[in-house]
This record gives sequence, C-alpha cells and structure tokens, in this order.
Amino acid sequence: MDTAELAKKISSKGLRVTPQRVAILAGILDLKNHPTAENIQEHIKEQFPNISVATVYKTLESFVENDLLKKVKTESGIMRYDPILSNHHHLYCKKTDRIEDYEDEQLDDLIRAYFAKKGIKRFKIEDIKLQITGTFK
Repeated sequence: MDTAELAKKISSKGLRVTPQRVAILAGILDLKNHPTAENIQEHIKEQFPNISVATVYKTLESFVENDLLKKVKTESGIMRYDPILSNHHHLYCKKTDRIEDYEDEQLDDLIRAYFAKKGIKRFKIEDIKLQITGTFK
C-alpha cells in the first residue's frame, strides 16, 4: 500500500493525516508479524529519529479505536497489533512469541453453530477469536 492509500485510509476514519501516522501504519504493514509498539518505533526510527514509544502507543490506540487495527495480546502479556480486520484466529508460539494468522471457515462455522444452539445466558456474542497456543516446528 503506498503513502497516498495509507493517508486515505487514515482520513476515511476522520483522523488527521500526519507523516508519523502514515509511517506507523506503513510500519505495521511492512513488518507483517503482529508487531509491538517498540517494534514499530524501531522500524520507523530512521525516518523519525525523535518519535517516542508513547507517541507510537497513542497512535496505535487511536487506530484501534477507529477500526484500522486490532489488538492481539500474547500469553506473556505483550500487546501486539494486527492490520487484518477480517475474522481470523491466531497461532501463538509460546517459545518464540511469534504469532501467525489462521483462517478456517469450517472451524468458524462450527463455533457459530455451537453458540447458536448453546448460547450464553445474558450475553450477546459479537465476535469470537481463538488464540491457539503451541510451538512451531
């Protein structure tokens, strides 16, 4: 995605387009590995040497609030960011802290059917995401 497309994506959510915001969003897409705020800061440091982790966190939070990103929390409590907004699950390697996307329509259908039949009293399900923990071989 080029800079103009990223800027358009940011402005479509009513956010002011700044070079830092464009760089942060580009960084997430470049890294392709559910990066942390620190990973993103390190990635864009050459372009923006004075950008703080606090600025990156604040920008990421505004992107999450405006449906540009999703948060993914690892078992070790580290917050990571995901640019893929469509329904999918994650494979989490507890040994390396690596996260990979996992899509399986049959699994999604099975989960939806289960909760349609079973339900949870006094609770409306809006989204279901699985994080499958293990180790990559």
